[in-house]
Amino acid sequence: MNRRPTLLAALALTATAALTLSACGSDDDSPAKDKDTIAGADTGGKKSPSPATSAPVSEDRPKIELPSDLSYTFDWPKTGDKEKDAVLADSEQSIKAVDMAIVNQDPLDKAYLYYYEGEAAAETEKFVRDYVDHKAAITGSYRFYAPEVNVGKDGAASLSYCEDQGKAFVKYLETNKIKKTEVTAKSYVIYHTSLRKNDKGVWVIQKIVSQSGSAKCQP
Repeated sequence: MNRRPTLLAALALTATAALTLSACGSDDDSPAKDKDTIAGADTGGKKSPSPATSAPVSEDRPKIELPSDLSYTFDWPKTGDKEKDAVLADSEQSIKAVDMAIVNQDPLDKAYLYYYEGEAAAETEKFVRDYVDHKAAITGSYRFYAPEVNVGKDGAASLSYCEDQGKAFVKYLETNKIKKTEVTAKSYVIYHTSLRKNDKGVWVIQKIVSQSGSAKCQP
């Protein structure tokens, strides 16, 4: 699993497993953000729900609560296919759930474990723990776009999508200092996920890999 390659670089970490992050800009003391965002991303202080996808309401489904300095834009409108739209909705929640674990400084946060299992869950735990070990969190605006989803008849699915990390940043909790790096081609990342539908009807992620600098994701 490779998440946000630049972030780990910003934290001066040794590459571990496939988990990574990215951040852009220059050092700044003002609140910013630590995720990935592309041209046209929402830069406001409010969380921006997807206009086309929303996770089904469920008593078991964890509530995702994120601070106001994190905002999201999901440019993946409904497909009209019930299962494909469910994959998109659950994937949106899974992304936010990982961020909530970072905000909560909890490598075993129950919210992301609701959406990740097996290899993906183990690597996500390492990913979140890197932040905790460095007393770091995330801040900024994120934009996800260009989704390609396929659903098989065997309860399996795949989803590829792009993320712009240009306005995503690392925030150090002890000093409240924001780490920014220059926006480059590597600020644009493509993700490939493998999912399965569990007995609760939730599309959970089993594997996730990413590649920074993807030509397909460049603005």
